[in-house]
Amino acid sequence: MKQLLCYLPWLLLSLLVSPFSEARFVVEKNSLSVTSPESIKGTHDSAIGNFGIPQYGGSMAGTVVYPKENQKSCKEFSDFSISFKSQPGALPTFLLVDRGDCFFALKVWNAQKAGASAVLVADNVDEPLITMDTPEEDVSSAKYIENITIPSALVTKGFSEKLKKAISGGDMVNLNLDWREAVPHPDDRVEYELWTNSNDECGVKCDMLMEFVKDFKGAAQILEKGGFTQFRPHYITWYCPHAFTLSRQCKSQCINKGRYCAPDPEQDFSSGYDGKDVVVENLRQLCVYKVANETGKPWVWWDYVTDFQIRCPMKEKKYNKECADSVIKSLGIDSKKLDKCMGDPDADLDNPVLKEEQDAQVGKGSRGDVTILPTLVVNNRQYRGKLERSAVLKALCSGFEETTEPAICLSTDVESNECLDNNGGCWLDKSANITACKDTFRGRVCECPRVDGVQFKGDGYSHCEPSGPGRCTINNGGCWHEERDGHAFSACVDKDSVKCQCPPGFKGDGIKKCEDINECKEKKACQCPECSCKNTWGSYECSCSGDLLYIRDHDTCISKTGAQVRSAWAAVWLIMLSLGLAAGGAYLVYKYRLRQYMDSEIRAIMAQYMPLDSQPEVPNHVNDERA
Repeated sequence: MKQLLCYLPWLLLSLLVSPFSEARFVVEKNSLSVTSPESIKGTHDSAIGNFGIPQYGGSMAGTVVYPKENQKSCKEFSDFSISFKSQPGALPTFLLVDRGDCFFALKVWNAQKAGASAVLVADNVDEPLITMDTPEEDVSSAKYIENITIPSALVTKGFSEKLKKAISGGDMVNLNLDWREAVPHPDDRVEYELWTNSNDECGVKCDMLMEFVKDFKGAAQILEKGGFTQFRPHYITWYCPHAFTLSRQCKSQCINKGRYCAPDPEQDFSSGYDGKDVVVENLRQLCVYKVANETGKPWVWWDYVTDFQIRCPMKEKKYNKECADSVIKSLGIDSKKLDKCMGDPDADLDNPVLKEEQDAQVGKGSRGDVTILPTLVVNNRQYRGKLERSAVLKALCSGFEETTEPAICLSTDVESNECLDNNGGCWLDKSANITACKDTFRGRVCECPRVDGVQFKGDGYSHCEPSGPGRCTINNGGCWHEERDGHAFSACVDKDSVKCQCPPGFKGDGIKKCEDINECKEKKACQCPECSCKNTWGSYECSCSGDLLYIRDHDTCISKTGAQVRSAWAAVWLIMLSLGLAAGGAYLVYKYRLRQYMDSEIRAIMAQYMPLDSQPEVPNHVNDERA
């Protein structure tokens, strides 16, 4: 009994904190039309599954198949050598499976792997249709839930029995799944809201939600800036029963004296963050939206939420006001207006912002109470399906009146141009004109850039520095540098192991400063008895007294006379070597010219006494006279 009393406050807190006493849950439906056989032809309702990707704005035709084995689809159909992959030219396969024994999502996953194009789950109880949801915080199912891409729907027990009877009778059952009226589309503007949570340690659904917010940010901001949509974020809060407002549980999970509460993130009251920390951050994010909306820039909410997720995670113990303030400052949000909007969380008063949120949780019109987190509501109709960028964008686009869809609904090749405003809150080196802000379809991201082959490293928000080979060519690698008397000095070392190191003759941290070392004063040079030292910036000069000459390599002075004698002998040897080379060259020239002259003389003599064949023979006049 004593143990029960100890746990009673927490049990009551977890069970009785709903801001509305009579919940009204509305199931989002799509139309299902049987086209054959004639015996069951007609239109029926089906409840859209809260996973997979419904074809919002479109329709799909297919043939219904009811398996002879594994009818609940709780096992892989490959174990039974069954495949539902459509043959070329045939209609897609809509697999009809029975409810029970395993999660809805697992049934659909097994059917998808077997080749089914859509899944109809037959209810096993005569009851109104319900929404098929994903397992709550089931880590083992997270992977296959993320990969479900086919649509699914729950059908009533009575209708499913008609389908089974027709199939068993040998009829081909063809039907259409129609999502064209799943989202109202009255005009050229879509209004939508996202019920979310700042807690990043609540399991699989929180991970999927955070991933969606980061992925969808770019498209959301383009639609909002163009005036095509009106978006508003919402956060679910609960209240603590009045009888337990002074209990330890209520004090740690609630603000404003038990009026607004959230469950403990770690489900451990003795360590980590408390539920009230989550409520305060939820309130801050609501006020970020309100303050930004007042300045005409409601899309800044997407920047704050994504940046807070990246920079201030619970795992790194940064989920606090200090980290939130740094994000707020980087985005240029008015902190005074933000504090005024948030009010005093310790006051025994209603908080207007959170009170409005509790009232909004109650369903109005065609929209039911918000009971599933996260929940997306489009044109006052709750979205059902996988919370994924392309699927949600398709649902939003289906909410526009026909022919009024914006260009983003027809093309994904867009950029959000957020870097043009305040550099997107990212790191910026004004002197080098380098920024970490990058525009993408997902919105702006803060990633350290790559410039001229040099990769910058850092968090992208407050710090980026060059690294690797060539880093010193970019703004001196962020190291100290100075130019004086025509000489430039830099502390940048082009090695990964050493980043900034003062050059020889200097000392310091190499980043902010390097001071000249006085080698003379510190006796690091000119230590010979005859030496005199004079310090210069980054170096020093040594001289010797009298007629001595300073030798720097040996830090010593020698006699100039000895130096002159050695210089004279060096000059003599140089002259002798030059004369020898000149004589050798003259001899070679003389020898060449003499040989050429003698050759010409010999040729002349031989030509005179021994005529060449080309010369005419000289007549012999002596023989003519004798005859």
